[in-house]
Parts: sequence; structure tokens; C-alpha cells
Amino acid sequence: MGPLATGRQGSQIIAGEFCEPYDEIEFWFGANPRDQLQLVWLLDHLGSFPVLAQKFGVRLLDSDLIFGPDYDFAEGERHIPIGNFGAKEFEIARLAWLSYRAPTPEACIDLLHRDLGALLMLRPALLQLLAELPSPLTGLGATEMRFLEMLDWFANTNPLFHLCSLRGTYVWGEVEPGYLLEGLALGPKPAVAGLGEELRAIDLGNLGARHKVYLRSRSSLTEFGKAVLAHQEDFSRHNPIDRWWGGTHLTNDRLWRYGPVLTKR
Repeated sequence: MGPLATGRQGSQIIAGEFCEPYDEIEFWFGANPRDQLQLVWLLDHLGSFPVLAQKFGVRLLDSDLIFGPDYDFAEGERHIPIGNFGAKEFEIARLAWLSYRAPTPEACIDLLHRDLGALLMLRPALLQLLAELPSPLTGLGATEMRFLEMLDWFANTNPLFHLCSLRGTYVWGEVEPGYLLEGLALGPKPAVAGLGEELRAIDLGNLGARHKVYLRSRSSLTEFGKAVLAHQEDFSRHNPIDRWWGGTHLTNDRLWRYGPVLTKR
């Protein structure tokens, strides 16, 4: 969430100046959680411009925004016009962005009890985001658990990172899955074996070097990983947890878990 949360005042001024000359402004967004987070962030910013807000409209895409040079916007992929935005849409967006940035996930749980129909895909996006919180049984989120399942079929990292439709989780971009896999493989009691140990010494920002290590690694489940996958072990009881979920800092001492209910233990 870091890049989206920076430069708020400057972003508002720039957005206002950019949008002002136009009679109509239409945003195209996908249904995945990352797009929906960007949408509520943008609406939270632009809600400060009530005059401009009357010009806004949104279309929902059925796939990611990837266009070739000859793409025909009139005849291209399916997109559904959602309509113009009013006070209700901007208020829901404001609450959603505020809730996701809160220091605990509790506000996002409360948000699920509200009528979110003004933003069509916000509820499923929130549910996918919440699924990435640690499980009460395993201490791992949905994508981490899918990595363990997929390592029964694949040894290399490309399918784990890039076959999103097979993985079935859509919260993370291209960079974060590597960090999640490293957490599974490089802790005191790893659930995954075979990931290059040299990753410990490569700067997190050196994505090219890290990618080369991912490509040549051949990973598999450890016996502990198999036990976690079978819900017989809790990964967090044997390994350090230190990551962010929105504005929530997840650590072993402050581990919010999401299953049938939200718990902290």
C-alpha cells in the first residue's frame, strides 16, 4: 500500500488540475483486489472535488488492462459501464480506504456488514484481501497455502508466481509472491526446500538478481511443510512473522488471523 498512500495533497492538486478541462472523465478498472484498492484510493482523493465528481464514470473490465498497439477500444474486451458516481459512492470509497489503512483489520470486517452495492466489486475484493491474513489453523494466508499445494505439482517458481488462474489468488502483483515464498523457505523451520539460499544476501530492491535465483531454484515441500498443508502444524509457531496487511503490521506477538471470525493471538 506504500506507493498509493504517499503524496496525498500533491496527488489531489494534480488530479484536480488534470481533470478540470474535461466534460466527462471515465475510469476503467478490473475486478481484482489491487484494482479495487486503487479505485477506492482514487475516489477518496477525488471526492475532495465535488464539482469534478459530477463528471466521473466507471467501467468494470473483465480482464486486466493490457492493450496491444492495435487495440480497438470500441470492439475490444468486454467492459461494463457502472455509471456515474455520487455522494454514496464517494463515501463508501472513503470508508474502504480508511479501513484498509487502519492499524487493525477490524474496520474492514465492520465494512462487510454495510451495504457496499455502490461499488460493485468491493465486497469480493475485501473478502480476497482478508483471506490473505494468517489462518487460525496454519498461520499462513491464502496465497502461501496455495504455494504449498502447488508445490505438489511444480518445482519451479514461474507457475507459482504467474499462473494466477490456477493459483486462484489475485491480491499480489509480480513482486510480492517472491517475498512470500522466501518467508516459507528461509525461516528457522522452512516449509519449502530448494529455494536459493543466496537470496538472503541479495538486496530486496535488486529484483533482477532475485529473479535469476527464482528461475534456477527447484523447490519442494519439507516434512514440516506437508504437516502445515495438512493443517497439523502452525507455521507461525516455528517461524518469525513480520509483514504488512494494509495498515496492519503482522508479527508473532500481534498476529491477526481470519477464519470464520477475526481473532488476534
